Amino acid sequence: MTSAVSTSGRIEKLSSASLRKVIDPDLDLPGTVGDGQLLPDELLFTVDLGLDLTADQRRTLAREQLASITEAGLRFEAVLMAGFSLEIATAPDLTDARIVYALHEIGEETRHSRLFSRLLKDLAPTARNPLARPILRKVQRIGMGRIASRPALLCVLVLAGEEIPDLLQKIACEHPDTDPFVREVNRYHRMEEARHLAYARAVLSEQWAKASRTERFAVRYIAPLVVRDMYNLLVHPGVYETIGLPGWKTWREVKSAPSIVARRYEAIRPIVKILVDNGIFKPGRVPKPWREVAGVDSHGAPLGATTG
Repeated sequence: MTSAVSTSGRIEKLSSASLRKVIDPDLDLPGTVGDGQLLPDELLFTVDLGLDLTADQRRTLAREQLASITEAGLRFEAVLMAGFSLEIATAPDLTDARIVYALHEIGEETRHSRLFSRLLKDLAPTARNPLARPILRKVQRIGMGRIASRPALLCVLVLAGEEIPDLLQKIACEHPDTDPFVREVNRYHRMEEARHLAYARAVLSEQWAKASRTERFAVRYIAPLVVRDMYNLLVHPGVYETIGLPGWKTWREVKSAPSIVARRYEAIRPIVKILVDNGIFKPGRVPKPWREVAGVDSHGAPLGATTG
């Protein structure tokens, strides 16, 4: 009971923080992206491939890469909001601190999504996503529905959906050659996502205590595969075709490139640490799929930067 009260207190503080400064991106973040290369060469996913790209190819690749990541973020936030909405619709107590904060988070995510939609329109991507086929979208809808109805699994994927873009946005924000408007978008998003990460950490143990055996199995062995694909498909194969490269071949080379793998480890290791710290995984018993996707040992300690 004490733990539940303590968790409620932390969540109420997060709700209060959400009220202190409400930023409407349509009013407070005016502007648009520039016409040049929006991301520096070092942040292009092809950086390790040794490609001799022209200035125009790098400009196109930066825009298409950013558009692909932005679209992936939009779709993930929609799943997150669906999960919260389902939780609210089935909650026994609609005055609970968790429900109140869920309403705050949905409001914040809709604002983020409006900004991302505006950014996506500015980027005007031309890449054709080979995964955007009707049959695959149907499979995605089924999978998303199952995720949204499993709170512990959703919570873990929320952590991934926040930690992965947070790292990429942090790196972009810190680079002086990132487009100024892109930098402002990233800075704004990271500021509010910090609260969302804190909320997921706060409720994870509660969700785990109520999780079924099936859901626990999914967290241990299926979630890391989903997280891996979330990361690898941030930039889909069609992006590379826009500059004349073979889409799937380049995508396979990119996902195993040293800097991309190292960045994946850096993004996902904090999730493993949270799972260990919350008792989801016992020390020395981190499941193999998580060890592989995060580059850690059975205790969750980091291995070499490019192991695996």
